[in-house]
Amino acid sequence: MARFELVMPKMGESITEATILKWKKNVGDMIAMDETLLEIATDKVDSEVPSTATGKVVELLYKENDVVPVGKVIAVIESEQSLVGSSQAAVTTTVASPKVDVPFVPTATQNQPTATNPGDKFYSPLVLNIARQEGISMSELENIAGTGQGGRVTKNDILSFVESRKLKVVSQQPTANTAPKPVVAAPSAVQRETSSPKPATISSGNVEIVEMDRMRKLIAEHMVRSKATSPHVTSFAEADVTNLVNWREKVKKSFEKKEGEKITFTPIFVEAVAKALKEFPYVNASVDGTSMILKRDINIGMATATPNGNLIVPVIKNADQRNLIGLTKEVNRLANAGRNNGLKPDETQGGTFTLTNVGSFGSLMGTPIINQPQVAILAVGAIKKKPVVVETAMGDVIAIRHMMFVSMSYDHRIVDGAMGGRFISRVVELLEAFDGNREI
Repeated sequence: MARFELVMPKMGESITEATILKWKKNVGDMIAMDETLLEIATDKVDSEVPSTATGKVVELLYKENDVVPVGKVIAVIESEQSLVGSSQAAVTTTVASPKVDVPFVPTATQNQPTATNPGDKFYSPLVLNIARQEGISMSELENIAGTGQGGRVTKNDILSFVESRKLKVVSQQPTANTAPKPVVAAPSAVQRETSSPKPATISSGNVEIVEMDRMRKLIAEHMVRSKATSPHVTSFAEADVTNLVNWREKVKKSFEKKEGEKITFTPIFVEAVAKALKEFPYVNASVDGTSMILKRDINIGMATATPNGNLIVPVIKNADQRNLIGLTKEVNRLANAGRNNGLKPDETQGGTFTLTNVGSFGSLMGTPIINQPQVAILAVGAIKKKPVVVETAMGDVIAIRHMMFVSMSYDHRIVDGAMGGRFISRVVELLEAFDGNREI
């Protein structure tokens, strides 16, 4: 009888731990391959974790609401399978080892409410972070009607509450003795030993000091580490995307009717980038010391905005092997999952290159920061109509064209200016050569 150890999956490049929301199976239950074993939450997403084996659940090593580091074994499944179907599972064929005695996180003090309040209602780390940032007291949080499973307060519930509360006129700022205590997420053991809880905001004179929530701290850490790791260089180019804009306008209704999907510009951009990466393998790479690791897979991450304003980067695996219809469906699926906290752990992993659409925020161009350990990231700006000079057989003319700036930041240790310039020029060339008579 083989023993499969399921570990806490990594949910993103900067995620180091996750909270167990709910076990879907108990010890002694049978479970099938890919059947959901538990639900977990990070500051970025809530997700379901599937089983990596078919068999009987023999050990659950952590309790609900426990915060577990990535890579730790969280459950053991006994199975008659002889091979592991996932890199996240490890097999042992020896006798069972004693069950790990995992210490239970004690209930927080009055100033440090955890994800479970005295009424036994669960609040995810994301909800608690929003509550802390907005200064929502525990009593206010308890009175929010949850629309999630079992009445759980979701991200949308607390954001709606925040918006409704902002509409109320505050006659005066509460004094220190009457101000409600902000909700603070349960700190880790290290945090409890080295620091004391801080208020979410401090108002003094004409300034307001807002403490970063956990997710913003992780993003900041990741960005600083990226700039410290890679010498960034950014190149810019301008693309005439009139052909693809006109093509999309022409086919979008029939495309949706035929495929059941709305086609955006993103899959067209991904298609062009994937083609260019096949021609420039050193852009689809990473650096390990003095070694350059060229990736055979072309897995393109796409920066996706979440409802709370943060970004997550789901990954389109094997983008070069998908046609435009396949890319459209995958882009839409991942974008919807990212916006609704439905991404699976492996859907944010394995990216070899990142595409970000700064134009969706109204920006003409940007200088994006590389998503480590990748060596390049491409940004596309807003598409604008502009008068430009067009060369024709009859001479130069001025015409109204749909123009877009493209920029790419790259790691100068492996991608020099010549290669970076040739790559971005190739992407522009592919976009400008888009066939306006293309069939769907």
